[in-house]
Amino acid sequence: MTYKMTSVSIIYINEDMINQRIDNFLQKKFKNVPKSMIYRIIRIGKIRINKKRIKPQYKLKIGDRIRIPPIKVIDKKEKKFFISEHQKIILHNVLYEDKDLLIINKPSGIAVHGGSGIKLGIIEYFRKCRPLEKTLELVHRLDRDTSGVLVLAKNRTSLISLHKQIREKKIQKKYIALVHGSWPIHLKKISEPILKTYSKNKQKKMLIHQDGKASETYFEIKKKYSCTTLMSIKPKTGRTHQIRIHTLYAGYPILFDKIYGKNSLDKNIKNKIKINRLLLHASSINFTHPKNGKKIYITAPLDIDFKNYLINLI
Repeated sequence: MTYKMTSVSIIYINEDMINQRIDNFLQKKFKNVPKSMIYRIIRIGKIRINKKRIKPQYKLKIGDRIRIPPIKVIDKKEKKFFISEHQKIILHNVLYEDKDLLIINKPSGIAVHGGSGIKLGIIEYFRKCRPLEKTLELVHRLDRDTSGVLVLAKNRTSLISLHKQIREKKIQKKYIALVHGSWPIHLKKISEPILKTYSKNKQKKMLIHQDGKASETYFEIKKKYSCTTLMSIKPKTGRTHQIRIHTLYAGYPILFDKIYGKNSLDKNIKNKIKINRLLLHASSINFTHPKNGKKIYITAPLDIDFKNYLINLI
């Protein structure tokens, strides 16, 4: 077995990383490094956050700057990266690009990043296919089964600027969803707190709970069908699975939602038309460009499966 020393690295904490303990964060990042070594370099002060020593239980905050010293890791020879037809679809789904931003129309069924049994996600595909892009980071996330607009930043300045816009609720996102039942005309807003929970097998699941985080979603009916409703949805907050949780809470779950949906309702529809994707799509995003200050408005068309499903509805 051979080893190699990593180089000094600097990590800036974004919204996807916050609230993790520093020891847990480092264990996930350096899976081939013994826990004892992780704790040792924290204890002796080699890990610095914002130029200060920290303890293993320190929880990461937005904007934290972590300095990681050289670490001895197992040297695994990287396998050659081959782009499959599925991955080619991702690479050809670019909606907008300049020297600061890369915005794509993410297909349903593909995670935004690797982890939890997933080797490669959107961000890994682009990093491998564009090695000259030294800094390429996710600005926000989409659920694996949700399609639509996904923004990537090409530099740290743009990432920080867009995260600031997210915190200040200056980025507006719209979604399209097909829900079961006839959505009530009067139901235009749901404000119910969402709490993150974990099952015995450590699977994450969100639920409505008074101890959860404040969450607000706005709803508008686009079209009513015989037993479903096409909705335009604007989340004011950005909690995990927020739209899926709020539609379920209202009693009108999104079609083919394997976690928060109603399997009994889905089965009746699946017998008519063969489709097996969550019918939730991030249709547009509106924000201020991090460098030139111009207003950016990006729309993402529905994929062929979602379109065909709507065409066949009555």
